[in-house]
Parts: sequence; C-alpha cells; structure tokens
Amino acid sequence: MDDVKQNPMYPFLIVLTISSTIALQVWQTLINNFAVEAAHLDGSHIGIIQSVREIPGFLSLLVIFALYFIKEHRLSSMSIIILGVSMMAIGLLPSFYGLLLTTIVTSIGFHYFDTTSRSLTLQYFDPKISPWVFGKFRSYTAAASIVTCILIYLIAPIMNYTQIYILMGFLVLAAGIWGSTKDPSHEDTVPQHRRIIFKKKYWLFYFLTFMGGARRQIFVAFAAFLLVQRHQFSLQTITLLFALNNLVNFFFSPIVGKAIIRFGERKILSLEYFGLTIIFLSYTSTDSRLLLTLLYILDHLFFNFSMGILTYFQKVADPMDIAPSMAAGNTINHIAAVFLPFIGGLLWMVDYRIPFLIGAGLSLISLIIVQKMRVK
Repeated sequence: MDDVKQNPMYPFLIVLTISSTIALQVWQTLINNFAVEAAHLDGSHIGIIQSVREIPGFLSLLVIFALYFIKEHRLSSMSIIILGVSMMAIGLLPSFYGLLLTTIVTSIGFHYFDTTSRSLTLQYFDPKISPWVFGKFRSYTAAASIVTCILIYLIAPIMNYTQIYILMGFLVLAAGIWGSTKDPSHEDTVPQHRRIIFKKKYWLFYFLTFMGGARRQIFVAFAAFLLVQRHQFSLQTITLLFALNNLVNFFFSPIVGKAIIRFGERKILSLEYFGLTIIFLSYTSTDSRLLLTLLYILDHLFFNFSMGILTYFQKVADPMDIAPSMAAGNTINHIAAVFLPFIGGLLWMVDYRIPFLIGAGLSLISLIIVQKMRVK
C-alpha cells in the first residue's frame, strides 16, 4: 500500500474526489431550501431541475471527444474548476432559469470528473490493488460529506445562501486550480482510444452497469421517500441517518476493497445482489422503524460493492479501452435515470410496494447473470 501512496495520481485524485464530494453535498443539502426560500420555486420547477441534472450523466460519452483536445488528468482538474465556478454562481442566480443553468453546469463538472477519475484509477493502479484504492476513495468521500454537513450546520446561522455558495464554491475552485498545476501522469501508461467503443466481450460489464443504475434510481427516488411519507421520519432523523450512513461507509469502504482483492469480484457482487434482493423485499413487508433504519444503512453499504464491476472490467479489458469504456459505462448507468423515477412514481400511486418489488427483481436477475463472471 505504501507504493500506491507514492504514486502521484493517488493524492491528485484524493484531493479532487474530496472537492467533488463537497460540491455535491452542498448542492444536495441546500438546493431545496434555496429553491423555496430564495428562488421562490414550486414542486414543478424542482421536478424539472432534478430531471435536467441527470442529462449530463447520460451524455458522458462526450468525454471521449473532449480527450481529443485535452489530456485526461487535465480534464479532471477542469471539471472541478467548472464545479467550483458553478457552485459560486448558484447563490448569485436565485431564479428558476438561474438554477436550471447552474444545475446543468454543476452536473457537467461532476459527471465528467466521475468518468475521468474512474478511468484514471483503472489506468494507473494495478488490478491487484485498484479495489483497495476505490475503497479508500469512497472512504474519503464519506468523510468529506460528514465534514461538509457539519460545516454548513455551523455557518448557516451567520451566513446567507449566497455567502455559503460562494465560500464552498471557492474551496472547490481552489482545489481545481491546484490540480491544474499538477501532472501526475507518466509516459508508460497505455494510450487510450479516442472513439466510442462497444465490444461484445464487455457485455457483462454493460449489463451489470445498467442494472446497477436502475436499482440505484429506485433506491434514491423511493427509499427515503418511503421513510418520510409512510413512516413519518422527521427531517432531523433523516439528516442523522445520512450522517450515520457516511460514518459507516468511512470505515466500511476500504474493507470492501480488501474483500474484492481476497475473494474476487464474482463472490462480492453475488453477496451484494443477494443482499439487495432481501432488502428490497423487506421494504415492502415491515413497519418497524428500527428495521427500516437498518435496511436503509445496509442499502448504502451494499452499493459500495459495485466497485467490483469496475475492477472486473479492468481485468478483462484491453488497456486502450478503459477511458472510452468508462464514458460509455457512465452513459449506460444513467439510461434508467431518464425514465425509471417517472414510471416508478406512477406505479407508487397504484401500490408503494411495486417499485421495491421491481428493485428486488432487478437484483435477482443480476445475481443470476453475475455467475457468468470469469476472470483469468
């Protein structure tokens, strides 16, 4: 592990990952209150903004074309700079069209960094160690989320929304500028294809990525909503639950990475899909607030296992295919985000259990298909 920490790409990605997390956490924490209290928006506006937020993720394939003009690590730094600038702009544009514009720009920065950071991790770290690296990055992400929430809680009484957005955006911008002064790349890295690549031998990666995105959308859209609407979890309880999730993930994510190294991707992903099948079914059959809290935490934990999809791809892929395939994977992951929350919402009106039963079915199918995973 000491050799990993000596790799210049390791601290480079850690700093930028933390910065990306800060921006995302600020957006998620403040957006609803800011939209209502400062921009005076209603539910229809929020729905449009939330939908628009997913469009850049769906268009992550455009990263491939950006790489014609800029090196990948430079694109990572530029993405964080874009995040910082857009965060500062949010507080200065308290209107529907202002939020629409800043949401799109913020989402571009986040999704482009997400794509390039995954690609750089797979390119610069050996397959025997990359699961541990992904686990450490997720651990830092959890810690950054907790610290950001605490900081917002402390400064909210003395700063208005505009000041908070400018302060936090400036921190993110500073990290992006710092990254732009670094060159953690080295010449012996395999050059990447700069064109869209879809290969039959990667079908399992594509399939599991799509299914993971679909399950994630069901969880994000309906799990917390279930706790609030049907079981009357208060705002304070939900906030505490988010903090607890991040605290648990801080310690648990590196363990998942080590488990993938020891037991292999197929076994770890099988455990994830089996566990999620049980969890989705349990959402439909319990009224226990304690059990629901435990299910929500376990839900978060099992989604950490999805890093096994990336490390599996690293082991079976041609080295030149990593960057374009990460871009393609991010697009595939967001396909479900375009339609599933809307359809799930309609089905919720019929019976709230239906979206969770769909989630259980998707998990079960993934459990069956992942048994085809083989790594030499």
